[in-house]
Amino acid sequence: MITLIGNNLAEKGLKFMHYGAASQCDECRFKTTCIESLEEGRIYRIREIKTTTHPCMVHDSGKVKVVEVEKAVIKAAIDSKRAFEGSNIVFNPPECDEDCSMRELCFPEGLYPEDKCKIVKKMGKPSEKCPKGLNLNLVMLKY
Repeated sequence: MITLIGNNLAEKGLKFMHYGAASQCDECRFKTTCIESLEEGRIYRIREIKTTTHPCMVHDSGKVKVVEVEKAVIKAAIDSKRAFEGSNIVFNPPECDEDCSMRELCFPEGLYPEDKCKIVKKMGKPSEKCPKGLNLNLVMLKY
């Protein structure tokens, strides 16, 4: 997928969250390439940086680079009964209102309930136990 990113941010492997368009983007002729190919609230990783640059009213440098991105792989905690490397799952976070140190893993940024994901890597048990007693495994998910 092709998009544009600020010159100062264009680094292979960089992960970023797309928060949506700025008001200045409405009038930009590059809006279709820059914004409309990305989904709001998702995390992307830069795969390749092209040499082409374009002017930009939003970024500090006043310029953006053309980059190729892919949806990022996201670390999450899921029920250990579903944690099989290579399998496809529907991501559903646990019903939980605990404010514990594992909350970011159970409700990771960039993933939504009902997302279809592939478990690309199983990483084993988290270092801490779940305060609700859930049996969790850490995995890397590609949505």
